[in-house]
Amino acid sequence: MFVDRYSIECKAGDGGNGCVSFRREAHIAYGGPNGGDGGDGGDVIVVADENVNSLTHLVGHKHMHADRGVNGQGTLKTGKSGDHLEIRVPPGTLVRDAATQDILADLDQHDARYLVAKGGHGGRGNKRFATSTNRAPREFERGELGESRKIMLDLKLIADVGLIGKPNAGKSTLLSRLTRATPEIADYPFTTKYPNLGVVRIGYDRQFVLADIPGLIEGAHAGIGLGHEFLRHVERTKILVHLVEPLPSDQTDPLTNYRSIREELRLYDESLAERPELIVVTKCELSEAGPIAEQLEAEVGHPVLRLSAVTGKGLPDLINQVFDLLKEIKAHSLAAAAIAEPV
Repeated sequence: MFVDRYSIECKAGDGGNGCVSFRREAHIAYGGPNGGDGGDGGDVIVVADENVNSLTHLVGHKHMHADRGVNGQGTLKTGKSGDHLEIRVPPGTLVRDAATQDILADLDQHDARYLVAKGGHGGRGNKRFATSTNRAPREFERGELGESRKIMLDLKLIADVGLIGKPNAGKSTLLSRLTRATPEIADYPFTTKYPNLGVVRIGYDRQFVLADIPGLIEGAHAGIGLGHEFLRHVERTKILVHLVEPLPSDQTDPLTNYRSIREELRLYDESLAERPELIVVTKCELSEAGPIAEQLEAEVGHPVLRLSAVTGKGLPDLINQVFDLLKEIKAHSLAAAAIAEPV
């Protein structure tokens, strides 16, 4: 099961109460107050962890509580502070206020943190209230209540490259050939029910993250099918690899399918239509692949890649073009950052 959206009621720990106590030792009269302070309550913190790839592990935990602080004790013993509660989520998770849907934090990097609820301070013991005129105080403070907040965790995968296309275009097969990911593969539409991630590595210093975005259909921008659930995972990708099947099983026209997906991206988010795109005609071992590639080249005005995940033809060209494009995007970003940086 893949979970990319989940709400949690978070409660930070209450502070411990201060203690009322007096020193009692043989042969020492009027020992005075010695009540210790209560410990602080634990905080609730959301932490991005690159070793987590979905929110599935949170299912069943609708209410999460940090530990409360321990009450103070006599002989000036301060109570132990409550342990903080860390909720670990994948990088790319948005933390929203469940009531207003306002974004509280965007945890887009490993070990990024956001304090959801602050633990209450521990109360003061009676020693804190001793003065020259009040040498035997019986006052103490109760610990503060910890904060409560209901949050919505909204995961948007962070990948360098997103594979898009109609169902059965060959996205999962390509992902399995290029990475160690093991997506479900079958010869019927909508085999893939959720996004899959894999890392493409060449040597020790060249790699990128590849995401298989489940098949999009007409009307996805309006939420038809699972449109919104799929499209939002495309938002953070730097490059789109658009796979076009030359002989669709539903007898649709490949060029019409290409235009349809492009239009869905534009209607969902204008910036997606301007994202760098590599067009790939899959299953090039079929005789229909060549003419379809030529028609696409004539329409878009630039070369179209042809590959076969079965035979491996075209895979090196695709990987090299992706690396070159990512390198170009990175260089452009660094140049833009240098220009924007004040002298």
